[in-house]
Amino acid sequence: MTIGVSSANGPSSPATPPRLGQAARVWWRIGLMSFGGPAAQIALMHRMVVEERGWLTERQYLDALSFCMLLPGPEAMQLATYAGWRMHGVRGGLVAGGLFVGPGAVVIACLAALYVQFGDLAITGALFLGVKAAVLVIVIEALLRVARRALNGAEPLVLAALAFLSLFIFAVPYPLVVAAAAGWGALRFRRETSHDAGKEMMPPRPIVATLRTAALWFGWWIVPLIAVGLLAPPVFAEMARFFSVLATVTFGGAYAVLAYMTQEAVATQGWLTTGEMLDALGLAETTPGPLILVTEFVGFLAGHNAAPAGRAALIWGLGGALVTLWATFAPCFLWIFAGAPWIDRISARPALRAALAGVTAAVVGVIANLSLWFGLHVLFGAVGTFEAGPLQLAVPELASFDWRSGAIALLAALLLLRWHRSVPLTLALCSASGVAMLVL
Repeated sequence: MTIGVSSANGPSSPATPPRLGQAARVWWRIGLMSFGGPAAQIALMHRMVVEERGWLTERQYLDALSFCMLLPGPEAMQLATYAGWRMHGVRGGLVAGGLFVGPGAVVIACLAALYVQFGDLAITGALFLGVKAAVLVIVIEALLRVARRALNGAEPLVLAALAFLSLFIFAVPYPLVVAAAAGWGALRFRRETSHDAGKEMMPPRPIVATLRTAALWFGWWIVPLIAVGLLAPPVFAEMARFFSVLATVTFGGAYAVLAYMTQEAVATQGWLTTGEMLDALGLAETTPGPLILVTEFVGFLAGHNAAPAGRAALIWGLGGALVTLWATFAPCFLWIFAGAPWIDRISARPALRAALAGVTAAVVGVIANLSLWFGLHVLFGAVGTFEAGPLQLAVPELASFDWRSGAIALLAALLLLRWHRSVPLTLALCSASGVAMLVL
């Protein structure tokens, strides 16, 4: 994700690193203020870490951002982890990454608990009517933003169209779409560059040290999940498996992977309904932290809904939330602690940038698929599926069109796309509109 920052804004060399406690207070503030998705979060970190305090140089920050965009998972959280590692080593990375995610995770857990208790109230339904309509426009805005950056020629446009058709019409698995796009970008680069392109500019780092670090943090990530698989009820084992896989394929941000997660969580596993999935995204949009925290809400509802009669459903819900949090965010520390020492070399390897360009173009098609899926389920009460051989096409029942959702979506479009109001303000006004429609 390209952020509009100038090299003149930051110092040419890093300032003296702060004490860990001082840095922790800043990371806590960033975690509390990180609304608005990865673009806003990355810009916030740039202002507070580069411009105001000079803890990283402009070059260090942008090279790290490029590296994080090549990784699966939330790039803003990984960028915070890298900045903490650069200043204070592993302790600093754990503190920075943990505090970036922590406030939003606590809020999501509290909101999920309230949701399962009061989600069937009429006023709650009215609030989420507005939230869902606003989320539809937020996703469309994300589509337009990414498309403007990624579709700068005929080839990226074709890749985006193929990705959309593969997902929406043929239901090709999302990871396969991402892998094909990355492979195409890398192959195209090799065909069109000279023999000395991508020449390594930095001295090599001992590979043994990298493998040792990777093994340590892979164990940190996977051993607790294996224990869950062996000792916990089946629903937790299945969540541990699925969200571990999800953590390795979430290229392109949370929007890009939502359709894949929804297909598994709603259609395959039956952990929650389509409406609950839309509510989950709406809650994640209104809270600080990475949007991928939506997985925590899904895990909470999956655990809560699977609780046997007579058991504490809230405890099962919290257990599901913890499993998904660990499976989603623990691998971020693996990617950063193993890869951070290589960032200076990787930034000089254009082949990796070419692979990322292919993924970025495909992500436009992925988000277009998500936008259409959301639109159908927000604006229509009934959506069927037309199947013919490999084709699987979602078809709405026109008579089930919900004029209230359409009206609120129009309001959200004016607020976000026309008047450029903030996401929190748009969500608040749309939620209030849903309640007003209930009262009137």
